[in-house]
Amino acid sequence: MTSESARATVAVTIPTFKRPKQLKRLLATMPEQRSEAERDHRISTVLLVVDNDPAGSAHETATESGATYIAEPRLGLAAVRNAALSAAFAAGADAIVFIDDDELPHASWLTTLVGRWLRGDAEIVSGRVVSTFDYPLDPWIEAGGFFRRVEFADDAAMRFAPTNNLLLDVGFLQTHDLWFDADFALSGGEDIRLTSQALALGARIRAVPDALVTDPVPATRATRAWVLRRAFRVGTTTARCGVLLRPSAAGRLVERLAWLTRGITRVGVGSLRLLLGLLSRSVSHRARAARQIARGTGMCAGAFGTQYREYQARHTVKTG
Repeated sequence: MTSESARATVAVTIPTFKRPKQLKRLLATMPEQRSEAERDHRISTVLLVVDNDPAGSAHETATESGATYIAEPRLGLAAVRNAALSAAFAAGADAIVFIDDDELPHASWLTTLVGRWLRGDAEIVSGRVVSTFDYPLDPWIEAGGFFRRVEFADDAAMRFAPTNNLLLDVGFLQTHDLWFDADFALSGGEDIRLTSQALALGARIRAVPDALVTDPVPATRATRAWVLRRAFRVGTTTARCGVLLRPSAAGRLVERLAWLTRGITRVGVGSLRLLLGLLSRSVSHRARAARQIARGTGMCAGAFGTQYREYQARHTVKTG
């Protein structure tokens, strides 16, 4: 990491896919975020937009905002994030920040992330993400806590972190030749894979809840079917990441069995909770039980390598 006395360069990167309106809204916040961070920390910033749409739908929006536009034709989250890493490396960045194209940063988001990194004792800094809704949320979904993320205390150590609000130290990535795993391109979980790998290699991951972004959830995602599929998918990718961290075949077998046990336990506890919810007519118990069962089933499947390709459909070209 570059010391605070030197002039570090931070690459703010926005992976995007067919969301020009949301991208434009996010890009409009970047001048203030960047100028504040540059002033407060004596750094330089570069703004990168990496477009995974073969039609280049983000090109005009990105270039109008003054961002560097990068087209990534290889489909999937890992490919677009690796393209962002390559561009940040080429720009001579000392740190790379990821934010999703449909999110909105709160005041001082970037300066807070960068300030924590500049202290020099964290290679990965994870901000907080809060989901928001501009419509009434299904009480079952709300009771189940499907959109409530785990909250970490300020400066808490983390075992892994998502990339929707994240800073990564470039020197650490380059030293260990760390990239996003292409095997997670269409399933998601590539961020859990990379950050858990980094932790195993000695990286320190710290939570900075004051670096806050909001995630406006579209109504298409606020359905019971969608949230249960997401819970299943998270279960599969979390288990797969755990297994892949083991270097030996014997170690991976032990890890598979451990995740299988965790998954079966979660399904069993969820089933009992579901029965309790049915008997007591508790919406909360029924919804939370469904979440536990879906997550546990995913863990069992992921323990033996099953992939749920959540992002496959959006890349499927329909004809006729």
